[in-house]
Amino acid sequence: MTYELSETPQAAPGGTTPARHGHRLRWNKVPEVTAYFWIIKVLCTTVGETAADLLNEKAGLGLTGVSVLMSVLLAAVLVVQFRTTSYRAGVYWLAVALISVVGTLISDNLTDNMGVPLETSTTVFALVLAVVFVVWYRRERTLSIHSIDTTSRESFYWLAVLFTFALGTAAGDLVSERMNLGYWLSAVLFALAIAAVAVAHFALGLDAVWSFWIAYVLTRPLGASIGDYLSQPNAAGGLGLGTVVTSALFLAVILGLVVYLIVTRRDVTEPESVARQAA
Repeated sequence: MTYELSETPQAAPGGTTPARHGHRLRWNKVPEVTAYFWIIKVLCTTVGETAADLLNEKAGLGLTGVSVLMSVLLAAVLVVQFRTTSYRAGVYWLAVALISVVGTLISDNLTDNMGVPLETSTTVFALVLAVVFVVWYRRERTLSIHSIDTTSRESFYWLAVLFTFALGTAAGDLVSERMNLGYWLSAVLFALAIAAVAVAHFALGLDAVWSFWIAYVLTRPLGASIGDYLSQPNAAGGLGLGTVVTSALFLAVILGLVVYLIVTRRDVTEPESVARQAA
């Protein structure tokens, strides 16, 4: 889906605009929502699923150890991301790939290590994500990703992204376990759900902000189902490629697309465009 998010900063009483929290940047810090965005997002969610399984199985650190390691790596990349003054495709998508792994591990730790039912974790993640959106909007008066140009807005953005991955993991596992559809049919189900969101937005006028974030959540279980279908053995309903081959394959495609975007700048929001969208 390619569209412009609709909500923009609203004027406060007296005709003044809301306070901008954090240092005001000239450039938007996140990419334009294009076909490339959604393709790489789904690929990152697939890598998040297979890489989490790979590290848990091969690294010998256990689920908790892998979670700590990946969280430290994510924190380091986010420090670099926050220090940039404009969108950098390589840094941004590395952060998304790592946050997809961490979001998966958060859900897996609750389920496997702490015994939290998927119904509970799905509900909790949904509530936490809703709180993030409410606080974000009350503070900034917009949820638009066309104006991620302050430290405050960028912080809310990455918090939302983290919990969309955790929510998508828990909800996807819940659906797959309860409905027992198998990997391929689960992928079809979530793809149809995303298509329904697109129809609701383009044909029925569903708000662009909510269309984006609902689709963002749904791409997580879609990518996970694709990853499981490719990596899991034939006896479990997969193609048996293994987590190593599947992760390497998708990482190579992600790398190729990101290099293409770095060279062409096809997903960069120019400052003039940001100004028009915020007007």
